[in-house]
Amino acid sequence: MARVRFLGPAPVTVPELGRTVEPDEVVEVPDERFDGYVCQPANWESVEEPGAKASKKTAVKPQKEEG
Repeated sequence: MARVRFLGPAPVTVPELGRTVEPDEVVEVPDERFDGYVCQPANWESVEEPGAKASKKTAVKPQKEEG
């Protein structure tokens, strides 16, 4: 699923998502509906486009102390 951020000043109910979205909240939207959100740049911005895989973050392994 794609991800978008809500830019509006107040919470908004999004029936398609079945919930209320808070200002500056990032939500997942169906890939096929992504364009319907980002075509409203005053309200939504793209965070992760459809088909993009989330970058996997790995923890840094601690270095062994020599001694």
